[in-house]
Amino acid sequence: MEARIDLFANPVTRKLFGHFQAAGKVLTDSSLPHTTQELVKIRASQINGCGFCTDMHTKDAAHAGETPVRLNLIAAWREATVFTDAERAALELTEQGTRIADAATGVTDEAWSNAAKHYDDDQLAALVSLIALINAYNRVNVIARQPAGGYEPGMFG
Repeated sequence: MEARIDLFANPVTRKLFGHFQAAGKVLTDSSLPHTTQELVKIRASQINGCGFCTDMHTKDAAHAGETPVRLNLIAAWREATVFTDAERAALELTEQGTRIADAATGVTDEAWSNAAKHYDDDQLAALVSLIALINAYNRVNVIARQPAGGYEPGMFG
């Protein structure tokens, strides 16, 4: 598979990705647990069919010490016993926030309340922003058909 456009060489997308990376740094530096951040990025990327981001974030998570069992069960988190209640709440919010067009009401009050039980306002703000940011990355990569498989942890800085 070949990308439709070289997103990394194009000056417009290079500039855009610079802004995305700056936003991502704000979130990485937030108090939202790093493990939760990676789970969110992986789950949204799976839902959106973004192979590039799924490849990147599973490799980054594994490099940071995430276990193969947990990585393999992210897509089936509801039936898996390896995630904390807080992680499960974040995954639920991620799914509903990613599939926002699938529900007339968007994210349910129940999903929001469940997340609010586990995360303070700063963490919730980071979680919501992270869901939006990874969805933006996914859409750019899916539209451009960015190929997956060649990512190495740390290759983007």
